[in-house]
Amino acid sequence: MSQRSADATAEHGAALARGAFFNTLAFLASNLRGIFTLLVARLLGGAALGTFGLAWAATDVVSKIATAGFDTTATALVAQTDLAGGRRLMQVMLLISLGVSLLLALAALPVAMFLGPAAGLRPELARATGVLMLALPGITLYRVSTALSRGRGMMHHDIYSRGFTESLGTTAALLVAIAAGASRLAPEIAAIVGTGAGGLVAFALARRLFSTRAPADQSDPTVAALIRHSAPVALYSLLNIAIMQIDLVMLGLYVGRAPGVTLETLGVYAGAVGIAGGLRKVNQAFTPIFTPVVAEQMGRGQIREAEVTYGYLARWMLAILLPAVAVLGLSGEAIMSIFGPGFAAGGAWVAVLGAACALNAFVGLGELILMVKRPALNLLNSSIAIAATIALNMLLIPLLGPLGAAIGMLAPYALQGALRAVEITWLFEWRWPIRALTKPWIAASLAIVPALAVRLGATSSMAGQVAAGIVYLLAYLAAWRLIGLDATDRAVFTHVLRRNESSALLPQR
Repeated sequence: MSQRSADATAEHGAALARGAFFNTLAFLASNLRGIFTLLVARLLGGAALGTFGLAWAATDVVSKIATAGFDTTATALVAQTDLAGGRRLMQVMLLISLGVSLLLALAALPVAMFLGPAAGLRPELARATGVLMLALPGITLYRVSTALSRGRGMMHHDIYSRGFTESLGTTAALLVAIAAGASRLAPEIAAIVGTGAGGLVAFALARRLFSTRAPADQSDPTVAALIRHSAPVALYSLLNIAIMQIDLVMLGLYVGRAPGVTLETLGVYAGAVGIAGGLRKVNQAFTPIFTPVVAEQMGRGQIREAEVTYGYLARWMLAILLPAVAVLGLSGEAIMSIFGPGFAAGGAWVAVLGAACALNAFVGLGELILMVKRPALNLLNSSIAIAATIALNMLLIPLLGPLGAAIGMLAPYALQGALRAVEITWLFEWRWPIRALTKPWIAASLAIVPALAVRLGATSSMAGQVAAGIVYLLAYLAAWRLIGLDATDRAVFTHVLRRNESSALLPQR
């Protein structure tokens, strides 16, 4: 490789690293929402957390209908248009999605109250679900506005809208609602307030990026064209989110009807989903920068360059996901115990869910590659996966309870990953950069040996589990020190540092 080519590759990787850095900050800030989950468990108990968890899962699924797919397609479309066209896209997308979300929110309460019990849902679960649907407009405003900002390369807006405003606003609203005596619906009320505040901040930040007015004789996509483009994306996004949430929803349907499935165990499972779901959010640190970059590269037919982009981000994702899954497996009971007495019973559940969520985050990069050129294939893949998920949960929950629901989440993600790998290879003559992904696996494998020795020696004590997790992380860092970073990553870091040093030497105005 020539020096010019090497510098260009390093510069490209540095741009990805800077985007991923801001998205990582947003991801870390969004985990402040964990304070809300912890307070619900500690102040209101496992039953309240289980009720809210089920209501949120159902609302999350319906939100994919409300956004009309624009929370995904907006990023790629805005990245391919000019400022004036982006403003027009923003107006049309928000008008459509907010209109749909308002209609759904208003219809949700009576529908949930009547159809919920008919489907086997307990009345308190149906009521909480109907009330929480009022959060749909705020969720829609946040997601579409954030996607529009990412299309203009603004990855840090999410830090302010979701990371701080929504997370902290939801927590503050919870405390106010409890103090006001609305403890039965306090989590749902808090979520409505927090998502609404986060949506308004996301909109205000995105609006500043599209201040130029679009000309009257524009040739931007029509409403019908946007809907045709986003419809398959909306459908497979709906199926994807249904796959993510179906375990909690179906477990709620089995409350009191399957051995060991009660409102309290539903709450423990919801806590495990909250912790393991953090691994799924790792995807949010990388896909926002991957989407516009890979859309541009594949639009120009630059498949080899797209493979390099994938190699960078996939390696960085694995470096985060693998140790996280290992720690959940080694220290699951100790981690779950932070929610309070009785939650340690979910230690095995959180370990299995962690593996499932990590797999979901990783194979999500393949979904984005298909979305650029063949979004209908994602719809087919998700349809197959949702059918497998429902069948597995119907089989395993009556037999194993919450553990069955957790196990039922692994298979569809593995199936999705296999389908996407075959399709991308065949359609685009894609060459998967396997060698670029080896070092994270080597480091993770080396670190498991001393950690397992500590875990097996400490039997089931909480202190031993914590020690095993700490030993693993220290051994993982030592393994990376031993094997060293990938050569391309060293070049990226050198390029970033060189650029920062050059910026520091510029004269100040």
